[in-house]
Amino acid sequence: MTEYPRVVVDLSKIKENVKFLTKKCEGNQIDVVGIAKVFSGSIEIAKVMVEGGVKYLGDSRVENLKQFKSLDVPKMMIRLPMKSQIKEVIEHVDISLNSEISTITLLNEEAKKQNKVHKIILMIDLGDLREGILPKDVENYMDQINPMKNIKLEGIGVNLTCYGGIIPSFENLGQLEKISNLIEKKYNLKLNIVSGGNSSSLDLLLKNNMPSKINNLRLGEALIFGRETAYGKNLEGCSYDSVKLEVEIIELKEKHSHPVGEMGLNAFGKTPTFIDRGIRIRAILAIGEQDVDHSNLKVIDEKLIILGASSDHLLLDVTDSEKKYNVGDIVEFELDYGSLLQLTTSPYVKKVFY
Repeated sequence: MTEYPRVVVDLSKIKENVKFLTKKCEGNQIDVVGIAKVFSGSIEIAKVMVEGGVKYLGDSRVENLKQFKSLDVPKMMIRLPMKSQIKEVIEHVDISLNSEISTITLLNEEAKKQNKVHKIILMIDLGDLREGILPKDVENYMDQINPMKNIKLEGIGVNLTCYGGIIPSFENLGQLEKISNLIEKKYNLKLNIVSGGNSSSLDLLLKNNMPSKINNLRLGEALIFGRETAYGKNLEGCSYDSVKLEVEIIELKEKHSHPVGEMGLNAFGKTPTFIDRGIRIRAILAIGEQDVDHSNLKVIDEKLIILGASSDHLLLDVTDSEKKYNVGDIVEFELDYGSLLQLTTSPYVKKVFY
């Protein structure tokens, strides 16, 4: 018997997106890190990314990267390592992104214990104000990293748009290029990776305005949704509907559209507001805020109205739909990156791959 709610994933569409975008990047001498974190360690997604042509697999959690042990590509941890996980990082991660010298020192010490050389990417903050050292501190960091015997500086990188919304440009990524040149010249070493960001850098690439030394992008949302994230534009040649959510109706009744009685706070401590549309047909679906922020969902049946949600219930107005709904029927939703991330993390939502 089919179980709901569930996220349904079309692996063939994702694979075609991966093949299309990795080929685009290869044409510009750029390798792709396939970021699989939105599926919470799904080996099915990781396999599709590798089959589609990514050169690395990336995730923000060591726990997820452990699941990819059988796949013969380098594993990259894209969140800065926690000191409490140093041993696991050395055991299960090939390359980690770093910005704290104290953490890099511990990685070096643990790598020595495990008789390994651990590769790192030194992250540079170019204005987005998330992780990374400031450009003025590069030489100070390099003077400390360079003598480490069990750490290899594989490259440098930047993250843009994820926190501060700063758009990748020829100017800010050009700074990354200059820093790579400085490091290679002063310290007489070759950087194998100059990582120019995430899916938000694709717009710059497709406009042929990417600095020539950028040779690596960390792509997640673009591979799944066929969308660059600087401006939210769909990418021509990609599929945009590789995932959807299916939820079951558990109640269907005519009710007032405005609550009756004295109104106080709802379950989340907020005072709700309502539009009075009179008596309407209301459906309750078996999913709630514990699983996903309802404001990030879009109903595929455009005649349905999302009214709100509590912890375990999603309420819809189905009055205007051309379809006659019944208890037990399934309602389908389009997803974005944020809603997919939440849904795949929820243990109460099934994941179906085909």
